Amino acid sequence: MTGLRTDFAEFTGQQAEPPRVARYAVNEAMIRNWVEAVDDRNPVYVDEAAAKATGRPGVIAPPAMCSTWIMAGYRRYREIQELRREGTVEDFAYSRLMSVLDAAGYTSVVATDVEQEYVREITPGTHVTCHFTIEAVSEGKRTALGYGHFVTLRKHYVDEAGELLVDERFRILRFRPAERSA
Repeated sequence: MTGLRTDFAEFTGQQAEPPRVARYAVNEAMIRNWVEAVDDRNPVYVDEAAAKATGRPGVIAPPAMCSTWIMAGYRRYREIQELRREGTVEDFAYSRLMSVLDAAGYTSVVATDVEQEYVREITPGTHVTCHFTIEAVSEGKRTALGYGHFVTLRKHYVDEAGELLVDERFRILRFRPAERSA
């Protein structure tokens, strides 16, 4: 028994939250920080001449870096956690969905998988925006972590002209931790 409805149709297909607009344009300093942090030695990310030798106009950002440009930052994370503690629901579908799951005790979260299709390379100076849609909410599932619901977000990362850069499916599991026997 889950104690939670299993019809999440009202959320499916809804804009999850307002579009996230990058606070900063794509830039070489952040690209360099990223590639050093993950020890990626591909020269097209940091060496102008190497990038041009491959036919590119200059350095590019690593494709998997797309989400870093639109991250809201730790301050926003803390704000969201405080709103959740207060029981405040922001006026967008993802916040309402998380509130429903919280109220039913599904307060733990783990990212389970991500699928990304890289449509265009991201270059310095690009201003990235991400549009989020709630693509699916699963029926309740028993997992090794506990009983929960998988939430799939569809994300479209676009440039300042609205041209698609990356198409992503990001899936999380919101769950009640399994009881451990001593």
